[in-house]
Amino acid sequence: MPGVVGSAIGHITTTLVRALRERHQMTQALAGCARLADLLEAEPDLEAFSYYAHLMAWELAQLPAKKAITPMILLDTFEDIGDRTNRDLERVIQRIVWLMPAAFFIITGRSRLQWADEGLQGQLDFTGPTAWPGLAAHIPGARSVSTAAGSGGSRQILIGDFSPEDCERYLARRLTRDSQPLIDASIRETITTRSHGLPLYLDLAVMRFLEIRRTRTPEPADFDHDFPALIARTLSDLTPDERHVLRSVTLLDAFDTTLATRAAGLTHEAAALRLTERPFIRENPFGLWPYHLHGLIRSTIRSADDHTDDRWSEQDWQQAAARAFAALGEQWTTNTTRSRMLLVACLRQGLTLARDHRLDLDWLTKATWAYVSDWLWEPIAPPTPATPANAADPQSTRPGADALLTPADALVETLSALARRQHEHRSRTADRLTTVVDTGLLPADLNELAVYYLAKAQRDLGRHTASRQGMQLVADGGGHLAPAARRGLAHLARLAGDFPAALQVAETLGWKGRHHRVLGDIWWPHGDMDRAAAAYEAARTEAEQHAVAGERATAQAQRAFTLAFTDPDLADDEIDLADHLLTGLDLRATTLTTRIAALLRDAGTDADIDDRAQVLRAETAAAGVTDAQAALELALCFHHAVQGNLGPLTDAISGLRALTSTGDPIDVSRAYYVDIAHFMADLPLDDPSAASWLDGPDATRARWRTLVTNRCTHLGTGQ
Repeated sequence: MPGVVGSAIGHITTTLVRALRERHQMTQALAGCARLADLLEAEPDLEAFSYYAHLMAWELAQLPAKKAITPMILLDTFEDIGDRTNRDLERVIQRIVWLMPAAFFIITGRSRLQWADEGLQGQLDFTGPTAWPGLAAHIPGARSVSTAAGSGGSRQILIGDFSPEDCERYLARRLTRDSQPLIDASIRETITTRSHGLPLYLDLAVMRFLEIRRTRTPEPADFDHDFPALIARTLSDLTPDERHVLRSVTLLDAFDTTLATRAAGLTHEAAALRLTERPFIRENPFGLWPYHLHGLIRSTIRSADDHTDDRWSEQDWQQAAARAFAALGEQWTTNTTRSRMLLVACLRQGLTLARDHRLDLDWLTKATWAYVSDWLWEPIAPPTPATPANAADPQSTRPGADALLTPADALVETLSALARRQHEHRSRTADRLTTVVDTGLLPADLNELAVYYLAKAQRDLGRHTASRQGMQLVADGGGHLAPAARRGLAHLARLAGDFPAALQVAETLGWKGRHHRVLGDIWWPHGDMDRAAAAYEAARTEAEQHAVAGERATAQAQRAFTLAFTDPDLADDEIDLADHLLTGLDLRATTLTTRIAALLRDAGTDADIDDRAQVLRAETAAAGVTDAQAALELALCFHHAVQGNLGPLTDAISGLRALTSTGDPIDVSRAYYVDIAHFMADLPLDDPSAASWLDGPDATRARWRTLVTNRCTHLGTGQ
């Protein structure tokens, strides 16, 4: 009995003490946590439970400093909580994050957190840049990791693609046996190359490796392709409209929301706007069109077998290409500013669409003429497949006619040849344009374009008879390039030494035929450098008035070339101006002219003339521009004449004679350059060319000899 009583008393005492302690703790909690009473009295539903996070945050705050902790909560695949219309679950989670400022939340997902957007007021409890200052500086369209320290601070971090080194490291460590990589190095290299650094591709490749390994040894060829599963995973949480826009923009290298919407054939931009926030859409805020699709996603959707329910047929792709092509044309034709950047961008994408989907040229014709008129020659066309011109000559790289099947194919090849001629030998340009002309695929006005530039290439190569035929054909056609073709005929007359005929044509050319520059080209071979320089200056001024940058640079380079004969000090400034005007332009022949002018400026001195000439000789030969080659040799003749070195001068004249002699009495080219070299040194000329000098050979000889003696006087050498 005493034992029972004692035990009961002890139990009662313990219970009483516990109750008193709990009451004391409750009293302290109620006093310290102002919202505890309200939460205890609230109906225990999901809404109330979401506020209990505040109680946990308060409890953590009561811990002593030595026992303080920072909980880390990871919420992965945040896109699975709902969509941008139904935000009920997102609202609960956001409230929990807000109520726990001492916890460290890591939220990962395919789309950025929008909590800093003021437009979400009413849908979520805490919104705007004031509540989430770190989230306000987001990167649109990026895969993001949002790390939030409650309401005290937050930030979004772009998880970019893996570098090749990261891919290699991941694959080597992902599957191991006895601490050694299970995936062979050659396979890892193939996977890394194909992945473009996309983590999802790496995961799919690892899964494929394990699947193949069940039955045989995997090989690199097993991974040299795209994964159709990549499409399903990418499209899994997109709305039907977003899927439609995504497939449409795979046709484009870059786009904005308007272009994407038009390509998709939608009447509203909402789907395109939502799509730009996805992780596989990359943004370049400085681009003409700010968005582009991740390269691997784009190639996979375009090329892999698509087994999704809403996959596109060939007709669907064709219709989307036609819509995208029309949208590009509309952006260019409706633009009120003369934007070269927009023109080139529209042409690049439009040419690809027209070629790959066999579309009519439509607006490309007008855009092509706008591109050509500025003489800037940015790379603009994708490469065209090439076939040997002759089956017996497998080394031939000339594009075969069978590779050009549509007008778009022919236009791509034409513009590619025109742009590449600044970097290729003129014979290559002539071959490519000959193939285009022979197909007859281009409409009449664009065929005129190919014929004209073929004739120009033939002239540069010294094939004057063929060039004259092409120029005459274009001139007689009366099209866009008829004035330029008449200028070409004037040049051909000048090169043949028929200066009266060249002058007669030049006076009828006007601005479109670049009359001032043609006059300068006639006056400088006569040694009348002041008159030529004035003509080139007038040509440059006229080009500035018409905003034709290429013509302006060419005229200035020619002005520098002529003044380099007469005044080295003035020529120095003119060469600098020519170099400045050439900045950003791709004009190979004009660039060579400025470098030859620099050589002429230093003629008669010991400024490494021979070494510089040797370098220029190689470059002009590689370009296949015989005009530049002949001008260079003439500059060397001037240098030796000023120095009075008869031996080197004789050698230079022999080289000039070989360069200007075609062996064809009809196809004569610059034969009078040899006459000029003799005039410079006042040497007798036993076998003069058939040049028809405007005021006779004696007057021309006197002017050239004066240029040499004046340079000697300038250098203080005398002769």
